[in-house]
Amino acid sequence: MSKKFLDYGLITPARNEEKFIEETIRSVINQTVLPLKWVIVNDGSTDATSEIVRKYLSDYRWITLIDLPVRSGRRFDAKVNSFNEGIKKIKDEKIDVVGNIDADIVFGPDFMEYLLIKFMEIPRLGVAGTPFVENGKRVYNGKYVDLNHVSGACQIFRMQCYNDIGGYTPVRHGGIDWIAVTTARMKGWKTVTYTEKEFTHLRPMGTGSAGLLKARFNHGIKDYYLGNLFLWQVFRTINQMLARPYIISGMMVLSGYIYAAISGVKKPISKELQNFHQKEQIDRLSKIFRIQGKKYEE
Repeated sequence: MSKKFLDYGLITPARNEEKFIEETIRSVINQTVLPLKWVIVNDGSTDATSEIVRKYLSDYRWITLIDLPVRSGRRFDAKVNSFNEGIKKIKDEKIDVVGNIDADIVFGPDFMEYLLIKFMEIPRLGVAGTPFVENGKRVYNGKYVDLNHVSGACQIFRMQCYNDIGGYTPVRHGGIDWIAVTTARMKGWKTVTYTEKEFTHLRPMGTGSAGLLKARFNHGIKDYYLGNLFLWQVFRTINQMLARPYIISGMMVLSGYIYAAISGVKKPISKELQNFHQKEQIDRLSKIFRIQGKKYEE
């Protein structure tokens, strides 16, 4: 007898993704467990994104395409609006799990089956995902990224958890994925990155509308308005200095943080969430210091 899996749906906001979206589609249609529904929201693309998706609609009736009006520029709050349009299309379906996947990722055929099993085994699992690969290298550093963070390029939610956190919070300059996952933990849900699997991110994170150095600077701004402790930011800067372009990559992250602090950038998160986040960072730093202290004593 075949195993009964949870029913799941996928939503993919897509803007000007003609270069990658077909590979994402092929990944999904080759899954060992298919979604009940997959809503691809064409967020005002000016390229052939919509035309590429339409080629698959007749053969895969569980794929739905929504075309939103053409607009200029990429904005993270617009991604939330697109995702919400997709949610409207699946709200009447009996969905146990909903996934937010980018239109520029690929994964193996048993990727979703693996994550669904995790949701079935762990009732309080609210958000799940895996590390990702960019340019042939796994982008994951266990020292500074805890296993309870789930990358925004592929976040899989238990529907009950998604409803509990009130969905995604629209923030113009980013951080919507982090806010969702951290809020879930604050509300008592487990959020886990499972390292046994991985997906490939075809476009480097944060460079969709910016060069690499500008993306690092923007990350620093985001780190500030999402409430990072300064001490944590120093460690994050050191870690980033080890990535290309060496040294300057980390300095751009720190510069963005300091710029945001001096400019008085408004933080779009509640004081409760900020306090919860900073307590997690203090716990992580304490753990790192303890480990390093033991190594020094040895």
